[in-house]
Amino acid sequence: MERGGGRNQTPIMEFILLGFGNPPELLPFLFLLFLVIYILTVTGNILIVALIVADQHLHIPMYYLLGNLSWLETCLISVLLPKMLASLLTGDRTISVKGCMVQLYFFGITSTAESLLLTAMSYDRYLAICYPLRYTTLMNGRVCGQLVAGSWLSSITTCSIGMILLLQTTFCDSKEIDHFFCDFSPMLQLACDETQTLELVTFAIATIWTFVPCLLTLTSYVCIISTILRIPSNTGRKKAFSTCSSHLIMLVIFYLTVITVYMVPTGNTSKVLNKIFSVFYTVLTPLLNPIVYSMRSKEVNESLRRAIRKLVAL
Repeated sequence: MERGGGRNQTPIMEFILLGFGNPPELLPFLFLLFLVIYILTVTGNILIVALIVADQHLHIPMYYLLGNLSWLETCLISVLLPKMLASLLTGDRTISVKGCMVQLYFFGITSTAESLLLTAMSYDRYLAICYPLRYTTLMNGRVCGQLVAGSWLSSITTCSIGMILLLQTTFCDSKEIDHFFCDFSPMLQLACDETQTLELVTFAIATIWTFVPCLLTLTSYVCIISTILRIPSNTGRKKAFSTCSSHLIMLVIFYLTVITVYMVPTGNTSKVLNKIFSVFYTVLTPLLNPIVYSMRSKEVNESLRRAIRKLVAL
């Protein structure tokens, strides 16, 4: 794609994040809203991590993966919201080009790792429901460690490749990024270099780490639902559904919004709608994670009650 025709070729050193338009009368409301969301999200996810680490009853593969997901959600929202909150508080929407790339890099790592970790969690539920007698053999601490390490290493490696290519790009003409954080597509629209190679590489990475995990997860749940429907008793079916329903809810929210934002042609989706969908997987999913899992898990609720009783006793 040829860039630069008729454009100001002077490299720029900072961007302006337009956010949601941020009319002055709404700034205090938006600041308080996202501040409350950030505090609740970090507190809820850190609480789950602390419970899983401290309670021996939760030292099983399902909660080991959940603890890692909660930590990842904390990292994801902490990459994005502090800069947004500072912008809403001070009115300064500028961010340096280097700062924007750093935010994009860590956002890419955490969001990609989340997709892979959610797939690992669906695999865990698949083994637990479809192969209950062999579950402890097939899913143990070593396998969990490999799944988590593989998720992080794969996301770091692929995002580093994309970032190396992006670092060679210069930006010129307009400084305005029509988004509330430094996302790849809005940044690339400001590039004054040829970006076809970078677009192809990043599209391949996005396809591999979005569609492939989504298909694997879908396959797992087809097998899970098929197995559950063959359970003769209603009680058994309800118990089996309850163990995976919360995970399924999070998967639907995450994959629908991610695919809509990154895989649907941008010409068919308005920028405002894209921002709304982006809020779902960058803000809503990390917020809902501790709520959904804690409310749907008897073990987590019991662990929380034991922790509160210990605190009261002290």
